[in-house]
Amino acid sequence: MQKSATLNLRVDPEVKQSAESVLSQLGISMSIAVDMFLRKVSLTGGIPFRVALPVAPRSIAVDAMTGRQLYEALSCGVEEVEESRGVEAPWPSRA
Repeated sequence: MQKSATLNLRVDPEVKQSAESVLSQLGISMSIAVDMFLRKVSLTGGIPFRVALPVAPRSIAVDAMTGRQLYEALSCGVEEVEESRGVEAPWPSRA
């Protein structure tokens, strides 16, 4: 079957390079990989992998953490705030 449709895609150059490296090791071209993906979408009737936001833990078992683990977790949170990488949590409703 001859392929005649063309796709023009814009992707992050680093993502493309990383994917090409993996595909090269597998002996698969980018074109074949995209074709495989589209065939799987057609067969499954949707995206062939889970697409969802990550779920944050509802609580952190502080009692089970060592002092060092707690310090590292708090430091990570402070860095996120300072670099504006954090996401505001919604206020719980008071029903």
